[in-house]
Amino acid sequence: MLVQPLSRQQKDQVCEATGACIRRAEHIFKLAPRPVPVVFDLKGRAVGMYRVRCGERLIRYNPYIFAKYFDSNLNETVPHEVAHYVTDRLYGLGNVRSHGFEWKTVMAALGVDARATARYDLDGIPVRRQRRFAYRCSCRIHQLTSCRHNRVLRGQAAYHCQNCGSAIVPVA
Repeated sequence: MLVQPLSRQQKDQVCEATGACIRRAEHIFKLAPRPVPVVFDLKGRAVGMYRVRCGERLIRYNPYIFAKYFDSNLNETVPHEVAHYVTDRLYGLGNVRSHGFEWKTVMAALGVDARATARYDLDGIPVRRQRRFAYRCSCRIHQLTSCRHNRVLRGQAAYHCQNCGSAIVPVA
């Protein structure tokens, strides 16, 4: 059975919960109020994501997974993403590990268990699948995702086998 995405009312509830969590964190850490946009455009296996691109901060949620596990996501995913946002404001993203000590400290201050990932049954949820490309090294064949394949084609990355250490090259 296909899962329906969040309703308008549920999206409003998620936005309000996110805003309330941000305001609580700003109070705890003595930060000036600064709202962050919330969008429901995330696809794939992730429930939430905090993103900074070109100086724009954004919290993204997956409307399908969030809908299927609404209550747990409201209580866990919202503070998880807010903690990334607050950690960025306190320390800067380039200065800390994604789920490191600073993030865990913010999670503790928000009163939430600092788990980095959750496992959900994705039956009925549209999941983006990346195309795979065959590459080889001196010991075996590897399957690279389209993102990594495109980085190789643009000359932005080169990959090596963790087993034998040789370069991974496209299969002709």
